[in-house]
Amino acid sequence: MQFWKSRISPNTPDYSNTLKYAATLMSRYHLLGNISDIKSADSLLQKLAADYNGKEAGPYFSLVSHYILQHRFHDADSVFELARKIGIKKYETAAVSFDINFELGRISLANLNLKEINIENDYGYQFRKSKMMHYNGELDSSIKAMQKAVENAGHDETLRSAALSNVGDLYIHAGKLDKAYDCFVECIKANAADMHSIIGIGWVALLKDKNDSLAEKLFQFAAGKTKSPDPLFKLISVAEQRGDSNLQLNYAKAFEQKVTDTLYGNMYNKYLVQLYTGILANPAKAEAIAKRELQNRNTPQTYAWYVWALLNNNKKDEAYTVYEKYVSGKPLEGLELYWMGKLMRSLNKGYNAKQYFTEAEKNFYDLSPSVQSDLKKCMTE
Repeated sequence: MQFWKSRISPNTPDYSNTLKYAATLMSRYHLLGNISDIKSADSLLQKLAADYNGKEAGPYFSLVSHYILQHRFHDADSVFELARKIGIKKYETAAVSFDINFELGRISLANLNLKEINIENDYGYQFRKSKMMHYNGELDSSIKAMQKAVENAGHDETLRSAALSNVGDLYIHAGKLDKAYDCFVECIKANAADMHSIIGIGWVALLKDKNDSLAEKLFQFAAGKTKSPDPLFKLISVAEQRGDSNLQLNYAKAFEQKVTDTLYGNMYNKYLVQLYTGILANPAKAEAIAKRELQNRNTPQTYAWYVWALLNNNKKDEAYTVYEKYVSGKPLEGLELYWMGKLMRSLNKGYNAKQYFTEAEKNFYDLSPSVQSDLKKCMTE
């Protein structure tokens, strides 16, 4: 489907074939997790845009989703403006504007974009509505919207599986692990190569069933089928569950080595902040990464990462100043809620700490075994 107004014949071989091949590379990335496929697709599209003197929206429009996937949100914003000026259809303008504004923390604008779409039986609308509901802390509404996206996917199994696996993730957020498991199993029945859902089942096995052996097998299986660092990060939690600090350190170092490759850019900053303020014990690196992330996107979430890094780097006063200005009263995810509870506790603000810990507990199964264990202690102290 073409979402832009072409200034040349859409059948021009080098133009249409290059777009198709770039799309094939992205499909291969989603299957095999090789970051080089994204970079190759980017290069093809950038060259195509240059070959047509920046007069075709197609290459720029394709680059938007590539850049968002790589957490290059300002780059996505820039190429989207180029595509929009050349000519994009109304629906896609609103939909992609939402994607960019949401990621950059421009929530008021993202809400306006969502209202511009507002088609109840539309997959893209329900998918984005679910993201907004989740951001607002309306988890039940978020799940319902994503379930509608599943229904609206029709016969497109790729879209259906993407939405269904997201329903599974949302059920984990809600602590409904049996329902999450059912979603992941259904995804795998439709596509045995769905590594995201296999990892999801491993997470359920680890946290609900305390079956670290099965979880390890599933994560290792996924690690053998994809070049993505994601299953490697999950293996750190297996080591946590076992209380094996040496294994935990080994996995953490392997993950660090992989994702600090410049090809990944800012894609794994949150994970690195978590590791450098934990098992890898390098808070100075955590602070530097969190500060860099603020140049990429300054949202309540990313400011919370910065606050946590500052706190771990013995900059408590500065951490609290940033917290008060950018984080206090804003929506956060489970891990960030836990981190802010730890900040409040360090400041002897027991009531505020308890509030944050109580909210973090609502997303208990988003948290790693060691964080879960510490959160339980914090809740009883």
